[in-house]
Amino acid sequence: MPNSINVDFYILEKSTKPQSRLFICRLLEKAYQQQQLVYIHVDSPAEAEQLDTLLWTYREDSFIPHNIYSSPQPMEPSIQIGYTEKPPHHQEILINLCHEIPIFYAQFTHIIEIVFADPNVQQLARERFRQYRSQQCVMNTHKV
Repeated sequence: MPNSINVDFYILEKSTKPQSRLFICRLLEKAYQQQQLVYIHVDSPAEAEQLDTLLWTYREDSFIPHNIYSSPQPMEPSIQIGYTEKPPHHQEILINLCHEIPIFYAQFTHIIEIVFADPNVQQLARERFRQYRSQQCVMNTHKV
């Protein structure tokens, strides 16, 4: 059982999907400053491209090195964006932006789930919360 996995649900009570992406940028900026290894799991190549563009442009005075993960490369940045079933194996934190828990979640020590103000998104997040809890993950909820 993955009992050493911490799962944090960030409930953005008044945020839309675009606003939630800015929150993710701030989380990634903090993770980069703390030299943490992060894998952001998205649904599609298009969503990966959108997040990639946002990370380069969200603030003029910010620099968050990252790339869209396709296969292991030497000297990869600590932040990877991906949509495949085989993420890098050296990452510590998974930010899951998909509606389902990825099959590889147990390789991470920390998982972050972002929930914005949309009834469908909230219902799917409740289901993921129950699934993580049933796997004895350490659960935390943060209202933002």
